[in-house]
Amino acid sequence: MKNDKIKNQYRINEQIRVREVRIVGESGSTVVPIRQALDMAHDQGVDLVEISPNANPPVCRLIDYSKFLYQQKKRQKEMKAKQVKVEVKEIRFGPQTDEHDYQFKLKHAKEFLEEGNKVRAYVFFRGRSILFKEQGEVLLLRFANDLEEFGKVEGMPSLEGKKMFLYLAPKKAGVAKKSQQARDREALEAESKAQAAEQTEIDVETPSNGGLFANAKISADALKKLTESDGQE
Repeated sequence: MKNDKIKNQYRINEQIRVREVRIVGESGSTVVPIRQALDMAHDQGVDLVEISPNANPPVCRLIDYSKFLYQQKKRQKEMKAKQVKVEVKEIRFGPQTDEHDYQFKLKHAKEFLEEGNKVRAYVFFRGRSILFKEQGEVLLLRFANDLEEFGKVEGMPSLEGKKMFLYLAPKKAGVAKKSQQARDREALEAESKAQAAEQTEIDVETPSNGGLFANAKISADALKKLTESDGQE
Protein backbone atom coordinates (compact mmCIF):
# COMPACT_ATOMS: atom_id res chain seq x y z
CA MET A 1 0.00 0.00 0.00
CA LYS A 2 2.79 2.41 0.90
CA ASN A 3 4.59 1.69 -2.38
CA ASP A 4 1.38 2.36 -4.33
CA LYS A 5 0.96 5.67 -2.48
CA ILE A 6 4.46 6.78 -3.47
CA LYS A 7 3.93 5.64 -7.07
CA ASN A 8 0.67 7.56 -7.37
CA GLN A 9 2.36 10.69 -6.06
CA TYR A 10 4.38 11.25 -9.23
CA ARG A 11 3.52 11.39 -12.93
CA ILE A 12 5.95 9.95 -15.45
CA ASN A 13 6.50 10.05 -19.21
CA GLU A 14 3.21 10.37 -21.18
CA GLN A 15 1.26 10.99 -17.97
CA ILE A 16 2.80 14.47 -17.94
CA ARG A 17 0.46 16.57 -20.10
CA VAL A 18 1.86 20.08 -20.25
CA ARG A 19 3.40 22.20 -22.98
CA GLU A 20 6.88 22.44 -21.48
CA VAL A 21 8.85 21.31 -18.45
CA ARG A 22 11.97 22.32 -16.56
CA ILE A 23 14.51 19.50 -16.44
CA VAL A 24 16.92 19.61 -13.51
CA GLY A 25 20.15 17.67 -13.18
CA GLU A 26 23.72 17.86 -12.01
CA SER A 27 24.60 20.32 -14.77
CA GLY A 28 21.76 22.70 -13.91
CA SER A 29 18.27 23.18 -15.32
CA THR A 30 16.72 23.92 -18.68
CA VAL A 31 13.19 24.52 -19.98
CA VAL A 32 12.20 22.41 -23.00
CA PRO A 33 8.98 21.37 -24.75
CA ILE A 34 7.41 18.21 -23.35
CA ARG A 35 8.02 16.30 -26.59
CA GLN A 36 11.73 17.13 -26.50
CA ALA A 37 11.90 16.09 -22.87
CA LEU A 38 10.31 12.72 -23.67
CA ASP A 39 12.76 12.20 -26.53
CA MET A 40 15.69 12.97 -24.21
CA ALA A 41 14.41 10.39 -21.73
CA HIS A 42 14.00 7.81 -24.49
CA ASP A 43 17.49 8.44 -25.87
CA GLN A 44 19.07 8.03 -22.41
CA GLY A 45 17.03 4.92 -21.60
CA VAL A 46 15.44 6.51 -18.51
CA ASP A 47 12.09 8.02 -17.50
CA LEU A 48 10.84 11.57 -17.35
CA VAL A 49 9.68 11.97 -13.73
CA GLU A 50 7.67 15.00 -12.61
CA ILE A 51 8.93 15.98 -9.13
CA SER A 52 7.30 19.40 -8.70
CA PRO A 53 3.96 19.65 -10.55
CA ASN A 54 2.95 23.02 -9.04
CA ALA A 55 6.00 24.87 -10.36
CA ASN A 56 5.73 26.95 -13.53
CA PRO A 57 6.72 25.12 -15.63
CA PRO A 58 6.60 21.76 -13.78
CA VAL A 59 9.99 20.43 -12.72
CA CYS A 60 11.11 17.00 -13.95
CA ARG A 61 14.10 14.70 -13.71
CA LEU A 62 15.57 12.27 -16.20
CA ILE A 63 16.02 9.14 -14.09
CA ASP A 64 15.07 5.47 -13.92
CA TYR A 65 11.70 5.45 -12.19
CA SER A 66 12.50 2.39 -10.03
CA LYS A 67 15.71 4.06 -8.85
CA PHE A 68 13.78 7.27 -8.15
CA LEU A 69 11.20 5.43 -6.01
CA TYR A 70 14.00 3.69 -4.09
CA GLN A 71 15.63 7.06 -3.34
CA GLN A 72 12.30 8.51 -2.16
CA LYS A 73 11.57 5.57 0.15
CA LYS A 74 15.10 5.73 1.57
CA ARG A 75 14.77 9.48 2.21
CA GLN A 76 11.41 9.03 3.95
CA LYS A 77 12.86 6.26 6.12
CA GLU A 78 15.79 8.47 7.17
CA MET A 79 13.49 11.38 7.99
CA LYS A 80 11.24 9.12 10.05
CA ALA A 81 14.24 7.79 11.98
CA LYS A 82 15.33 11.35 12.84
CA GLN A 83 11.91 12.28 14.20
CA VAL A 84 11.72 12.08 17.99
CA LYS A 85 8.46 10.52 19.10
CA VAL A 86 7.32 12.17 22.31
CA GLU A 87 5.00 10.05 24.42
CA VAL A 88 2.95 11.06 27.43
CA LYS A 89 3.59 8.78 30.39
CA GLU A 90 1.11 8.68 33.25
CA ILE A 91 1.95 8.58 36.95
CA ARG A 92 -0.97 7.94 39.29
CA PHE A 93 -1.13 8.82 42.97
CA GLY A 94 -3.66 8.47 45.71
CA PRO A 95 -4.25 11.44 48.05
CA GLN A 96 -2.47 9.53 50.83
CA THR A 97 0.38 7.89 48.90
CA ASP A 98 3.05 6.54 51.25
CA GLU A 99 6.71 7.56 50.99
CA HIS A 100 7.93 4.27 49.48
CA ASP A 101 5.36 4.37 46.68
CA TYR A 102 6.11 8.06 46.10
CA GLN A 103 9.85 7.44 45.68
CA PHE A 104 9.18 4.49 43.35
CA LYS A 105 7.01 6.62 41.07
CA LEU A 106 9.41 9.55 41.28
CA LYS A 107 12.19 7.29 39.96
CA HIS A 108 10.07 6.22 36.98
CA ALA A 109 9.11 9.82 36.22
CA LYS A 110 12.80 10.80 36.10
CA GLU A 111 13.46 8.00 33.61
CA PHE A 112 10.52 9.09 31.44
CA LEU A 113 11.72 12.70 31.33
CA GLU A 114 15.34 11.72 30.64
CA GLU A 115 14.09 9.68 27.65
CA GLY A 116 12.41 12.81 26.28
CA ASN A 117 8.82 11.89 27.16
CA LYS A 118 6.24 14.06 28.86
CA VAL A 119 4.77 13.10 32.22
CA ARG A 120 1.14 13.49 33.25
CA ALA A 121 0.91 12.98 36.99
CA TYR A 122 -2.46 12.92 38.68
CA VAL A 123 -4.06 12.24 42.03
CA PHE A 124 -7.23 10.15 41.88
CA PHE A 125 -9.82 10.95 44.53
CA ARG A 126 -12.04 7.99 45.26
CA GLY A 127 -15.38 8.64 47.00
CA ARG A 128 -15.06 10.98 49.99
CA SER A 129 -11.29 11.31 49.52
CA ILE A 130 -12.10 14.40 47.43
CA LEU A 131 -12.07 16.16 50.79
CA PHE A 132 -8.28 15.80 50.71
CA LYS A 133 -7.82 17.71 47.45
CA GLU A 134 -5.49 20.21 49.16
CA GLN A 135 -3.34 17.26 50.25
CA GLY A 136 -3.27 16.04 46.66
CA GLU A 137 -2.20 19.46 45.41
CA VAL A 138 0.66 19.56 47.93
CA LEU A 139 1.77 16.11 46.76
CA LEU A 140 1.84 17.18 43.10
CA LEU A 141 3.74 20.37 43.91
CA ARG A 142 6.33 18.33 45.81
CA PHE A 143 6.53 15.99 42.83
CA ALA A 144 7.21 18.91 40.49
CA ASN A 145 9.85 20.33 42.84
CA ASP A 146 11.66 16.98 43.09
CA LEU A 147 11.77 16.80 39.27
CA GLU A 148 12.91 20.37 38.58
CA GLU A 149 16.28 19.13 37.26
CA PHE A 150 14.59 16.91 34.70
CA GLY A 151 11.34 18.59 33.67
CA LYS A 152 9.47 21.87 33.56
CA VAL A 153 5.91 22.35 34.75
CA GLU A 154 3.42 23.17 32.00
CA GLY A 155 0.75 24.36 34.41
CA MET A 156 -0.25 24.38 38.05
CA PRO A 157 -2.21 21.38 39.40
CA SER A 158 -5.81 21.49 38.15
CA LEU A 159 -8.81 19.48 39.28
CA GLU A 160 -10.82 17.76 36.53
CA GLY A 161 -13.65 15.68 37.94
CA LYS A 162 -12.14 13.23 40.42
CA LYS A 163 -8.57 13.74 39.16
CA MET A 164 -6.05 16.49 39.81
CA PHE A 165 -3.51 16.75 36.99
CA LEU A 166 0.02 18.09 36.69
CA TYR A 167 1.89 18.11 33.37
CA LEU A 168 5.69 18.04 33.04
CA ALA A 169 7.73 18.43 29.85
CA PRO A 170 11.34 17.23 29.54
CA LYS A 171 14.09 19.79 29.69
CA LYS A 172 16.51 19.91 26.78
CA ALA A 173 19.77 18.02 27.19
CA GLY A 174 22.40 20.13 28.88
CA VAL A 175 19.88 22.76 29.98
CA ALA A 176 18.61 21.08 33.13
CA LYS A 177 19.21 23.31 36.11
CA LYS A 178 20.36 21.63 39.28
CA SER A 179 18.46 22.33 42.47
CA GLN A 180 20.16 24.15 45.33
CA GLN A 181 20.00 20.95 47.36
CA ALA A 182 21.86 19.03 44.64
CA ARG A 183 24.49 21.77 44.31
CA ASP A 184 25.03 21.83 48.09
CA ARG A 185 25.36 18.05 48.15
CA GLU A 186 27.95 18.07 45.33
CA ALA A 187 29.92 20.85 47.04
CA LEU A 188 29.93 18.88 50.31
CA GLU A 189 31.11 15.72 48.51
CA ALA A 190 33.90 17.64 46.74
CA GLU A 191 35.02 19.17 50.06
CA SER A 192 35.05 15.76 51.75
CA LYS A 193 37.14 14.29 48.92
CA ALA A 194 39.61 17.19 49.12
CA GLN A 195 39.97 16.74 52.90
CA ALA A 196 40.47 12.98 52.48
CA ALA A 197 43.15 13.55 49.83
CA GLU A 198 44.89 16.13 52.05
CA GLN A 199 44.87 13.77 55.03
CA THR A 200 46.30 10.95 52.90
CA GLU A 201 49.12 13.26 51.78
CA ILE A 202 49.91 14.20 55.41
CA ASP A 203 49.93 10.53 56.45
CA VAL A 204 52.40 9.67 53.68
CA GLU A 205 54.78 12.51 54.54
CA THR A 206 54.68 12.14 58.36
CA PRO A 207 53.77 8.60 59.38
CA SER A 208 54.38 7.18 62.85
CA ASN A 209 57.96 6.28 63.97
CA GLY A 210 59.41 9.48 62.57
CA GLY A 211 58.05 9.28 59.04
CA LEU A 212 59.56 8.17 55.76
CA PHE A 213 61.92 11.15 55.56
CA ALA A 214 63.20 10.54 59.12
CA ASN A 215 63.83 6.88 58.37
CA ALA A 216 65.64 7.82 55.16
CA LYS A 217 67.89 10.26 57.11
CA ILE A 218 68.77 7.60 59.71
CA SER A 219 69.65 5.12 56.97
CA ALA A 220 71.88 7.70 55.27
CA ASP A 221 73.72 8.48 58.53
CA ALA A 222 74.27 4.79 59.24
CA LEU A 223 75.64 4.28 55.74
CA LYS A 224 78.01 7.26 56.18
CA LYS A 225 79.40 5.90 59.48
CA LEU A 226 79.89 2.48 57.96
CA THR A 227 81.81 3.99 55.04
CA GLU A 228 84.02 6.02 57.40
CA SER A 229 84.86 2.98 59.52
CA ASP A 230 85.80 0.99 56.44
CA GLY A 231 88.18 3.76 55.41
CA GLN A 232 89.89 3.79 58.79
CA GLU A 233 90.52 0.08 58.66
